[in-house]
Amino acid sequence: MPLMESVVTCPSCGASRRETMPTTACIVVYRCTACGAVLRPKTGICCVFCSYGSVPCPPVQAANRA
Repeated sequence: MPLMESVVTCPSCGASRRETMPTTACIVVYRCTACGAVLRPKTGICCVFCSYGSVPCPPVQAANRA
């Protein structure tokens, strides 16, 4: 069973927020609730959670277990 929550940390202001991740999709746009910065995945990374989160997204978690 994949972990469903990740703490996203904004690279612009350093604010962190716990978010629930979707199970079947990658989030490619995320707006920081503290400073309003729009976060997009780093080059070559599938989503915002894998780029800035404490836990990778569920599809990546599943692939890493295989």
